[in-house]
Amino acid sequence: MSIILTRRISQIFFFLLFLWFSIVTTLGEAWWQLRGWPVNWLLELDPLVGLGTLLATGTLYAGLLWGLLTILLTIVLGRFFCGWVCPFGALHQAVGWLGNRKRNTSQKIKANRYRRGQTIKYVILIFLLGAAVGELIARLLRVATSQSTVDAIIAIVLLLCGIGAVWVNRKSWQQWISGLLAVIIGWVILGLFTDGSRLLAASLQTGLLDPIPLFFRSVNLTLLPLVDGRTITLSQGTRLYPGTVTIGLFFWTAVLLNLIIPRFYCRFICPLGALFGILGKNALYRVGQKAEGCTACGACERYCEGACEPSSTIRTSECVLCMNCIDDCRHAVMGYHAYPSAAGETAAPDITKREFAAALVSGLAAVPLARMAGNTGENWNPAVIRPPGSLPEAQFLKRCIKCGQCMRVCPTNVIHPAGLQSGLEGIWTPVLNFRMGSSGCQRGCIACGNLCPTAAIRPISLAERLGKDTFADQGPIRIGMAFVDRSRCLPWAMDRPCIVCQENCPVSPKAIFTREEYRPVRLEGTLHLSGMQDNRLLFDGPTLPAQQFATGDYYVTIDDSHPRLPVRIIDIGPNGISLADNPFVETARTGARITVLVRLQLPFVDPASCIGCGVCEHECPVKGHRAIRVTAENESREPRHRLVL
Repeated sequence: MSIILTRRISQIFFFLLFLWFSIVTTLGEAWWQLRGWPVNWLLELDPLVGLGTLLATGTLYAGLLWGLLTILLTIVLGRFFCGWVCPFGALHQAVGWLGNRKRNTSQKIKANRYRRGQTIKYVILIFLLGAAVGELIARLLRVATSQSTVDAIIAIVLLLCGIGAVWVNRKSWQQWISGLLAVIIGWVILGLFTDGSRLLAASLQTGLLDPIPLFFRSVNLTLLPLVDGRTITLSQGTRLYPGTVTIGLFFWTAVLLNLIIPRFYCRFICPLGALFGILGKNALYRVGQKAEGCTACGACERYCEGACEPSSTIRTSECVLCMNCIDDCRHAVMGYHAYPSAAGETAAPDITKREFAAALVSGLAAVPLARMAGNTGENWNPAVIRPPGSLPEAQFLKRCIKCGQCMRVCPTNVIHPAGLQSGLEGIWTPVLNFRMGSSGCQRGCIACGNLCPTAAIRPISLAERLGKDTFADQGPIRIGMAFVDRSRCLPWAMDRPCIVCQENCPVSPKAIFTREEYRPVRLEGTLHLSGMQDNRLLFDGPTLPAQQFATGDYYVTIDDSHPRLPVRIIDIGPNGISLADNPFVETARTGARITVLVRLQLPFVDPASCIGCGVCEHECPVKGHRAIRVTAENESREPRHRLVL
């Protein structure tokens, strides 16, 4: 079996595996639903996910250790992940092949030539890692001003190494050691003026462009909802996600650009490919030429997926191991071996020191600049409601990779990608929208936290979610609290009976309680008593519509009668009102005024009981701007947002 056929089988396998994982990320016990399938395995194999969370938080979620395997194989084999495993790369390669079909050989070679713009992906990678490493640098600044003896010894040793660089004959060593010395001196001086707590912060933004989270997000939110219910029903109802237009446009733009330049995204944008380019630039095994036999025919560059120039000095950091050059070489000059290419190699990425420094400094500065709006501080947006188990906002933004897995698995479709309501950092992170979906956030559901690949939504047990057993003292997890908008509530503002929110509140005892109040009903005229027949009052005045006043929520009183407590209406006929009882028989006089009252059950929210599940908001009959709305106030994850002790 040829190496090209083997590579294609591998790509097809991992592409279908990716689609399968996307499909089975559905709650249920069927064989095609989530019942032990390792749906996050491809995300865990992505070393950029693990590296980003490690830099941003200083910790590594256990499942992300799979990324170490990918790193080790890359160091040995080169960028095998890009050419053999990555499902997004396989899609790009297939679309690029379609775009190349009608081109002649010279056009294919021209389309596959190396471009200086391919360094952009390295700039993007450095920028994203710079945004994640800010807090780590702040810790180092605090170490610089500590009085620890160990720190002083380390500083002295490094200083001696810098001084010793003067006597080193090799210029490259002198430059590196002198540069290290300059960094140490600058680090110590800067540490004297600031501990970095205000100048530096960390935010994990790799998921915006990392191909594996990007592909999961695009398929989960834009493709699967379109085909759901055709051959297999994945959800109870139609799944909708606000903001998917932007996600879809970005995805399809990245895919269709392959018709112009093959693997456009992989060559120019992909930060994961840039990381693999750095790790695999001096791989043990690599593609290259033998010492003799090359005729410079250019056949090896017709289908080169990485634009790594295999016909001349090969750029090993750009080679994605597509093996097309080996298959196309008619003279068996190209090969995959453990020695350098005879035509020469360019191992280092084509990026200058200035570009590196500019990208790193820009990444470090971007996060504190973005947070000057106070979105993670006093100016936090209460409309940003995170799923149950979410970490505090600053820690959440250091872990979330925007993969959309929590949105895909949510059984009620209330977790959605955020827009700008959570700031630039929070774009496409999960927020709850209770107006959409089939219900609110169900109390018995803990799926999102147990599926999150980076523990931005930490895995919680049902007992912790409900505040039972060992968690009884801390109570149930609250994701927010409901507030009644009296200007829109039917009983409060419009004298219309409604207790939908109280009836649907799933908390026991109810977090929404009511207080009764009787209010006079506006009529077109005045009703006067003309007689009685048992429990039926006869009246003179405007006709009353039976379908409105015979619902059990309407009552009557008669002026100058005793008792004056309202009596419930059970039926209305022509010029007559049937009552549940008639206490007016002995005291009411003919001609007395009859007042129709509506009994209103005015809703109130108990902040000590409300968990912010949003069922009340979802079921509210005021379908526009809901009359009862949940905000993030009183959420458990941020103690400073609490309203009750």
